[in-house]
Amino acid sequence: MQLNHDTRCALDQAVGLLNTVADGDRDDSLASVADLAEFVERHSLSDVGPLTAEDLEAVRTVRERFAQVFEAEDARSAARLINALVAEAGTTPQLTDHDGYDWHVHYFAPGSSVAQHLAADGGMALAFVLVSGERDRLRRCSAPDCRRAFVDLSRNRSRRYCDSRTCGNRLHVAAYRARQRGSAGATARS
Repeated sequence: MQLNHDTRCALDQAVGLLNTVADGDRDDSLASVADLAEFVERHSLSDVGPLTAEDLEAVRTVRERFAQVFEAEDARSAARLINALVAEAGTTPQLTDHDGYDWHVHYFAPGSSVAQHLAADGGMALAFVLVSGERDRLRRCSAPDCRRAFVDLSRNRSRRYCDSRTCGNRLHVAAYRARQRGSAGATARS
């Protein structure tokens, strides 16, 4: 799947936002305004002013809306959710060239809140995935103890884990050990 730099960044921001939610043994990493500031910095969100508790609550609402898109039953449901998200964000496409990047499109209006920024750019990136017929690339980790979101950008759409070095490797090692225990038990019975 070919994605331009803007769309890839917006998808990374949407997935990053989804993965701030508490899950299993992970605490919510978007629990305070300071956490939100760290998220904004880590994801290089531009044109973000001073953050407030209201921004935090609004961003947490956007996070829930992104989760609904990832969990939508079908493309029509996902489209309805994306359309509402983008419309409520007051999407205003603008060409810009900042921070050393060539011309690209921002979908959030100047002066938008951080939540509107995330909803507009993330919503449009999700819309591009849907329009290209690639909604099945919006996934949750297959590890039973992990539900982190990711976008499968592998050529053959085979990615199953949020991170093959952690979740994938952990499950492969567990399966290997289970096979070893099984064969050791079979040898002992012989």
